[in-house]
Amino acid sequence: MILHTEGIVLKTFDFRETSRIASFYTRDHGKVSGVMKGIRKDPKRFGSSVERFSVNDIVYYQYRRSDLHLISQCDLRNFFFPIRQDLSKSLAAHYMLELVQVMMPAEEKNIQIYDLMLDFLGTLESSADIHTLVHFFQIKMLLYSGFKPHLDTCVKCRRTVTRQARFSPNEGGLVCRDCHTDDRHVHLISQGTIASILHVEKSPWGQCLRLKLTKRVRDELKYALNNFLVYHLGRRIKSARYL
Repeated sequence: MILHTEGIVLKTFDFRETSRIASFYTRDHGKVSGVMKGIRKDPKRFGSSVERFSVNDIVYYQYRRSDLHLISQCDLRNFFFPIRQDLSKSLAAHYMLELVQVMMPAEEKNIQIYDLMLDFLGTLESSADIHTLVHFFQIKMLLYSGFKPHLDTCVKCRRTVTRQARFSPNEGGLVCRDCHTDDRHVHLISQGTIASILHVEKSPWGQCLRLKLTKRVRDELKYALNNFLVYHLGRRIKSARYL
């Protein structure tokens, strides 16, 4: 079956002497990988150099018994050149790619994730507040992928939390002060941070950008979200160390 879609390059690596394997997150088919035969021998054969986090129109032949397909056409749509000129922004974009690569299953469509990636890259081109954008992306990514932490009530007693609570990655969300947890990564989290996460979950991307975070909230988000991701993914995101 021949398929045509739009995709963001997640990663590439050389294959044999003349070819390259590329992994895309696509609008219509989720995470897709394929072989681009002869691209290293004749780069002009494709309309894109297939750089990471570039957006491309791709045409590929879908093999039914393999998750590695044959890419016959790849044409560049957006290169995000301003991001590539800034090391901090480029690292943030690579973090996005790694998170999507690790979290998302192969060939399962999720248009919300795809649009989120485009929104993040588009905003990253002109924004100076990179760390806040990364936190917004993490929160939305957890929401759209079905991994979001439980913040409405205590995960133990299910009572509403109305004051400072503890955030437990192992328990999957908030633990009130009256309940016990053995999670050694438990961390105090303020009502301001909880409200910020809930606001980002419920708001469109453009509206999230109007939210201003205090240093305390940013620090709590960094600790809580990074530890939550590490616990539920079972691994660290390598590029996170540079953010």
